Amino acid sequence: MLALVLVAGALGLDNFAAAVGIGVGGVDARTRVRVGVVFGLFEAGMPIAGLLLGRGLASTLGQAAHWAGAGLLIATGGYAVLEAVRRDRAAPVTPAGLRLGRLLVTGLALSIDNLTVGFAMGTLHVSLILAAAVFGAVSVGMSLGGLELGRWVGGRVGERGELLGGVVLIGVGVAVASGVL
Repeated sequence: MLALVLVAGALGLDNFAAAVGIGVGGVDARTRVRVGVVFGLFEAGMPIAGLLLGRGLASTLGQAAHWAGAGLLIATGGYAVLEAVRRDRAAPVTPAGLRLGRLLVTGLALSIDNLTVGFAMGTLHVSLILAAAVFGAVSVGMSLGGLELGRWVGGRVGERGELLGGVVLIGVGVAVASGVL
């Protein structure tokens, strides 16, 4: 059980970092719930999918999944930076500005390399339901904590919050690509 919690914590670090990036743009209660649910579902589901897909696919997807996730994060962050730069200054910035599609891509990018963790989970002999619950709960907690930290930082950087959030997502993508996260 301790191994499962430690793995969940390690996997949740990139969600925490991405949530900080999202939070700097300002978040409302609806956004908090959406981020928590999306990140939690992906974080719980991908290792389970990996476990069910089997070891043969792990060797095929292993490194490619890692790079695809990093690339998607960098692209999502780049899009946020581009939108922040192009935004009409007269348009109000809303906390609900994080569209569901962009959130889903971010959740997928953060968890796609977790497929390989699922393959390794088979050696832990833990129940799928327990693993999903632990991964999901840890991810939701870390994501909500990251959103709050980001909101606090965003309150201090003002209207440049979305730009900073995009830069943070790019940084998370680079960290994933380099193996730091």
